[in-house]
Amino acid sequence: MKILRALAITLGVIVVIVIALPFLINVNTFRPKVESELSAALGRKSEVGNLSLSILTGSVSAENISIADDPAFSKSPFLTAKSLKIGVELMPLIFSKELHVTGITLDEPSVSLLSNAKGAWNFSTIGASAPKTSEKPGTAGPGELSVAEFKLNDGKLAIGKANSSAKPLNIDKVNLEVKNFSTTAQFPFKLSAALPSGGDLKVDGKAGPISAAATPVEANVKVNNVDLASIGADPSLGLAGTGAFNALLQSDGKTAKLDGTVTADNLKMAPKGSPAPHPVQVKFATNYDLNRQAGNLSKGDISYGKALVLLTGRYQMEGEAMDVNMKLDGQGLPVDEVESLLPALGVTLPSGSGLKGGTLSTTLTLVGPTNKLVITGPIKIENTALTGFDMGSKLGALSAFSGKAASSKDTTIQNCSADVRLAPEGTKADNINLNVPSIGLVTGAGTVSPAGALDFHMVANLSGAGGGLTQVAGLGGGKGTSGIPFMIEGTTSDPRFVPDVKGLAGSAVKQAISGKLGAQGQNPAGALGGLLKKKP
Repeated sequence: MKILRALAITLGVIVVIVIALPFLINVNTFRPKVESELSAALGRKSEVGNLSLSILTGSVSAENISIADDPAFSKSPFLTAKSLKIGVELMPLIFSKELHVTGITLDEPSVSLLSNAKGAWNFSTIGASAPKTSEKPGTAGPGELSVAEFKLNDGKLAIGKANSSAKPLNIDKVNLEVKNFSTTAQFPFKLSAALPSGGDLKVDGKAGPISAAATPVEANVKVNNVDLASIGADPSLGLAGTGAFNALLQSDGKTAKLDGTVTADNLKMAPKGSPAPHPVQVKFATNYDLNRQAGNLSKGDISYGKALVLLTGRYQMEGEAMDVNMKLDGQGLPVDEVESLLPALGVTLPSGSGLKGGTLSTTLTLVGPTNKLVITGPIKIENTALTGFDMGSKLGALSAFSGKAASSKDTTIQNCSADVRLAPEGTKADNINLNVPSIGLVTGAGTVSPAGALDFHMVANLSGAGGGLTQVAGLGGGKGTSGIPFMIEGTTSDPRFVPDVKGLAGSAVKQAISGKLGAQGQNPAGALGGLLKKKP
């Protein structure tokens, strides 16, 4: 990968320049030359502090190293380090002029990784403006660097966006150990780091050979106890909780393949949501094009208790957001499991109520940037109960007129289906079809605002005796059924059922035109007000 190549260039230039300094002299007199050639090689201004040479230990040390960032990304340093120590074999160096590096140790480095709106990273331009030179046969240039052991101790890494006021992701206690490092062959490495809020990262694998075109990497990546709110996701998503990540990474330097598992505890996915009571687990497999910054999710099995939904599709990084085009499929999901996850999604049921029993099926499409995601598709629930909520009583006398007065405080739902659209501006439900045995068939459409305000226009088609009774009121709708228009207002936690006078008037006009209005000239609005326990 490009960051490995950048690291190799930096280390290579430092090793060749510093080790080549003449012995038995004040090496600090060569510091301007070291800084000049290092700056030329990296294409960035570089500064080096005190230089020291130890013949007894066979090492050269440099203090207070600083490498500037690309001005297009930041005016602050790209890398600073307390010290760099290079160990060499003295005998081959003195008598044969051969450079055998035994070890390199970089202490307390701080690195700033920044990406711009186009997805480019600041490390990608290291060495880009360096003059091209050809090495003489038999000489060892930076591109042929070989080191028996490389260590990076107690480093700090800041990952963020260029020219942004957003707080970067800070990773501390970064430790890297590489054995038999070579720019021309594969080498093993181990990386560990401390993540915000007590999380930790461990990577164990192999990388190389390092190439300007592509650097292969194969590694096991493990992340534990990471604070999801700190990973840099858009704050509007309301993401929170504690996550764990375990995956196998395979990359040829052009395409990265990831296959693993993500587990989230106390997950919250809405600004006004509340933590989910059970863990959410995702088993995934994805291919990601490193140049195009686009990928395909071939497997996304999301499980929550006994509920399993399948997520597949395409995604692409677009500036600071990810643009997706995916499909979410869940069939026969246990309603009890889904109901306990709703608060984490910011979905609120009427106060004191809950869903019990039955199944939910849906096939949804997810399109757009993650911070403006639009979700559409059908949802169907069968054989469930809305406990702690009696829809019949909310509709006033409707349940009694249907001949099936409610005997409990629950609402039994035989089936409920709707076409939904969830977007930042709110939720819209069309073609609502609700079959409640205690009432009849309820149809309609409406919206839910981001704040939870309801605006639904519904029609209750009563079954049984209700058909005849409401025909007397001038609401006759056909054989054994009657259509009573009403509205649902208020909020998701406190819905209010009120007469739809305009809808009623429209129905009355239609019936008058067709000669079906009650012979006694009844007032339909008055009848509806009585049914819903509200005066017109």
